[in-house]
Amino acid sequence: MTGIAAPAPVFTALDLSDEDLAAATAEIAATAAEFDASGELPWPGLRAAHRAGLLTAAVGRQFGGPGAGPLDVVRILAAIGEGDASVGLLAANLLLTHAAQAAHPSWPAAAYEDLLRRSADGPALANAVRAEPELGAPARGGLPRTRATRTAGGWVLNGHKAYATGGAGLAYHVVWAVADEPGGDPVHPRVGHVIVPGDRPGITWLDTWNHLGLRASNTHDVVYRDVEVPADAFVEIPRGADGVYRDPAAATGPGGFGHAALYLGVARAARSAFAAFARERVPAALGRPIAQTERIQAVAGEIDLQIVQAETLLFGTLRRLEAGETAILPQLSAIKVAIGRSVVAATQAAVAALGNPGLSRHHPLERHLRDALCVRVHPPQEDAVLLASGRRVLGV
Repeated sequence: MTGIAAPAPVFTALDLSDEDLAAATAEIAATAAEFDASGELPWPGLRAAHRAGLLTAAVGRQFGGPGAGPLDVVRILAAIGEGDASVGLLAANLLLTHAAQAAHPSWPAAAYEDLLRRSADGPALANAVRAEPELGAPARGGLPRTRATRTAGGWVLNGHKAYATGGAGLAYHVVWAVADEPGGDPVHPRVGHVIVPGDRPGITWLDTWNHLGLRASNTHDVVYRDVEVPADAFVEIPRGADGVYRDPAAATGPGGFGHAALYLGVARAARSAFAAFARERVPAALGRPIAQTERIQAVAGEIDLQIVQAETLLFGTLRRLEAGETAILPQLSAIKVAIGRSVVAATQAAVAALGNPGLSRHHPLERHLRDALCVRVHPPQEDAVLLASGRRVLGV
């Protein structure tokens, strides 16, 4: 059966003080450069986030968790992203998985109980695995080629997925697939997510991730070949009232700002790195730190302005939603785009002002810039958002 499982481990209540979050950020940041360089999964940073209780913050109260809401989740993800963007992406996918289960329980009870038991001992990652090499991002429309075929004892999963963040470190895959079943509609088959333990036979990882940013996120391709799962592992995603299937990743709701939050953390890290360099850099011709020049002070002000703008949009929007303001709902995707623009603008301003040092692999700003640019790839993407917003404004 699916739904609410009997409570598994009880996770302690969180104390999300600014001081505690800052301490977690510092511990996570300590190994960020090392794992960005190696591309290995950043387990030390993940373990630091786990020890602080951040990776289980969104576990629902009905499951023995703290039940953190959207505001606390984005505070957590901004803090983790400030330490290490790759850890932030892995944490965002996990926390949004727990938040979705808390709001609309759908996992097989035994599978979610197992995920919680693992989470009590250490980082236990889960992620929705949607994109495919031929289809691309599901937010652009279309149905997956990945198939879940009904058998007498359950389902058999076959398919090839791309950009599966977490790689072999995933405890659970939430795989977007089409149901191939007796009596199914061949024109409009059922579509859903298949809950798959990461250690099931038939799962093969392809080492494809060689990316500009988020290098330690292990966002590799994965192939499922005759992977067997029980009957309750397929969780249908119903079509809308108009009969059209819409992938959840294509919309931005209150929980959809998690990714934006981690990149806000990247911009904060870029601000700190810029300030540290400006205080320490003393050119011979100047004879004093460049932080004392009006040019650098003005750049610092511009960086801060962009971050303040992103913070105000992020936290202000969530507070308006908490207050029940429904008029803002059509603008959520545009707000996410605006946050991303501010993140990129803040980080680019820092790098541009420092010139070559800001682009050197010896300086953290180079990594922050690479990571910040990745904010643009998360759905819904800017061109689709602007088109939809323009049509709404014009009444088209």
